[in-house]
Amino acid sequence: MECKPDFNRFIMAANHREADRVPLCEGTIGYAIQSRFLGCEVKPEDLASQVRFYAEAGYDYFPVVIALIRPGKVTEESKITRLLKKMVLEENPNETDPKKWNLECTSFIHDRIDFERFPWHAAEIDYQQLEDVQELLPEGMKVMAINGKIFTLTWMLMGFENFCMKLMLEPELVQDVLEKVADIHFRALDAILSKEFVGAVRVTDDLAFGSGPIVDPELFKRFVLPWYRKMADKCHERGRLFIMHTDGDVSELMEDLIDTGVDVLHPVDPTCMDIFKVKRKWGSRISLNGNVPNEMLRNGSAEDVRRYTLMLLKEVAPGGGYFLGAGNSVPDWSNFENYMIMRETAIKEGAYPIIVKI
Repeated sequence: MECKPDFNRFIMAANHREADRVPLCEGTIGYAIQSRFLGCEVKPEDLASQVRFYAEAGYDYFPVVIALIRPGKVTEESKITRLLKKMVLEENPNETDPKKWNLECTSFIHDRIDFERFPWHAAEIDYQQLEDVQELLPEGMKVMAINGKIFTLTWMLMGFENFCMKLMLEPELVQDVLEKVADIHFRALDAILSKEFVGAVRVTDDLAFGSGPIVDPELFKRFVLPWYRKMADKCHERGRLFIMHTDGDVSELMEDLIDTGVDVLHPVDPTCMDIFKVKRKWGSRISLNGNVPNEMLRNGSAEDVRRYTLMLLKEVAPGGGYFLGAGNSVPDWSNFENYMIMRETAIKEGAYPIIVKI
């Protein structure tokens, strides 16, 4: 089966049409996995090798993060981390503890005074990787721009307990912080969508726990989803796909996500959602991406991975509207052989029309 990149395959799937085969799509893929596949070390700054991996492994897109915060590498590679480090060191030049600017350990906006003095003017998006990648893309491949984390970055800047308390006591402060974060990412869309080699925008923002939405769905409707609706509208006006990643059980939010304009939902979290039921209930109105469980990729047998992948192809892929991938991402701790079985099974057995025997 042909592995050559073809973003038209991606577009067809998102529009509930059957292309030559089911497309592959992941949240992130660890550098160790990429290195093992290529047989050489792949580093974060090595764009050429990363693009080569995605092309040779059978993906139709290359992900480029155009956001203040990176999925997965919150404290290591995010633009917001560099801004916070600079902010801390300006106040205390002798500070050496990285936890002081680590959003997973420290919060920065606790009240209106903190909000007003926060260096929003310096919270700028870095477009350099987007500029650098254009000449590296092989024919047929397009960029998937990773944007968003509006909700996540807001509560991380405020600290989760403080964020929840302010939702009740001072919702206007929460709204102001969120709108600052959202506006930065929304304005970035103009630069992103000006590039013809960008085929899709994926927002990455975890909205739910395994038990359901992190906050009252009405608060999402009031504060967060209107921004994503604006993003979806802008993407669609410019002929681009709008994809959303969120972990957790988003069953209570599904109708709202569909109404927001999400074309593809990733990853339909297998720890708390049944993708087969989701397909039957909402699959004609939103495309799905996922969801071989990460624990299966790490500890499952080769036959476990193969059978589950075949089941996804058989039950979810017919009629289009489906992208095969892991249940969240393919981190460095994944079993490489299991990743390869998932990938190769999808490519070999995912040809349309789907004829799968389990």
